[in-house]
Amino acid sequence: MQGLTVILATVLVALVADDALAQQAKVWTDVRTLTVEGQGWTETASPFDRLPAKAKGVIPDAVWSLGTNSAGIAVRFVTDASTIWGRWALRSSGLAMTHMPATGMSGLDLYVRMPVDQQKPPGQVWHWVGVGRPEQQTNEVALVSGIPAGEHEFILYLPLYNGAASVEIGVPEGASLGKAPERAKPIVFYGTSITQGGCASRPGMAYPAIVGRMLDRPTINLGFSGNGQMHPPVVDLLAELDPAAYVIDCCPNMSPDLVTERTAPLVHRLRAAHPDTPIVLVENIEYQASAFLPGTRNGYWTKNAAFRGQYNALVAEGVTGLTYVPGDPLFGDDGEATVDGTHATDLGFLRMAQALAPVLAAVLGD
Repeated sequence: MQGLTVILATVLVALVADDALAQQAKVWTDVRTLTVEGQGWTETASPFDRLPAKAKGVIPDAVWSLGTNSAGIAVRFVTDASTIWGRWALRSSGLAMTHMPATGMSGLDLYVRMPVDQQKPPGQVWHWVGVGRPEQQTNEVALVSGIPAGEHEFILYLPLYNGAASVEIGVPEGASLGKAPERAKPIVFYGTSITQGGCASRPGMAYPAIVGRMLDRPTINLGFSGNGQMHPPVVDLLAELDPAAYVIDCCPNMSPDLVTERTAPLVHRLRAAHPDTPIVLVENIEYQASAFLPGTRNGYWTKNAAFRGQYNALVAEGVTGLTYVPGDPLFGDDGEATVDGTHATDLGFLRMAQALAPVLAAVLGD
């Protein structure tokens, strides 16, 4: 009975604290007035689209629709607030999938830039501090409270598989809130559902976001679930951007014949627009059941053989600035990196980032 009394008292204290936090006076700011990263174009049909308005009707309809998901879009800001709230409206009432939680598909995800003497491990610049769990199509939550005194820099990631109609950050009255400094050119990731973030538990756990934190660089996530197929009109859009590097990770959505047909034109188009920009070509990930099932193994081996053949041909032509990343090591070799054999868990995404970040650091000279 005494134990139950202690538990009830603890719960009551927590509820009172949560209520007090909710009642605290807040000042709300539209995140579009802060430092928004992850968008390659400013002239969009909706505030948090990933593709320009002019692309509608030019690119495949499925790619256009997926471009309204806010995957990879993030907001950096500086504040001395003791509490940070998030308020966001979603474009779709569907918050989750059968194999992906609502926090990843439709939630917010907050990280803080750690002081050098507090980085654990040393060199880990960004550290997670809070998640916005979506309960409905419009949400308001305290993302983090009890923040130490002083000014701190934060990065807030938007939903991966839902569109954000509006996003606001709240701070207590009297607290400062402003833009974070601009960073270097972004890394552009073009690919599939895996690139988009399926099936991360939080938006910040998609592998392009993890790589961005590891290298302390902005990223643009152009992953299109089921539709990362090197469509020529999409490649033309990629060529309009001016990134630090391109990462091409499309093989999971392509057949060997399509890989053979479209890889060289993609590389030539990007190289014509950007003669010196590094292009990183990433093989198909190892499907997890392939260690046991020969048919599954053949399913990605044939695509990777076609992809490597295209890479070798491009190098033989004299195309420079290409880096080739084998797919087998990306998820590890224990079969524990996915929810369904293909789409990554947070563990799978971390392993991908740990494999790709050193490659990008090398080509960028970081």
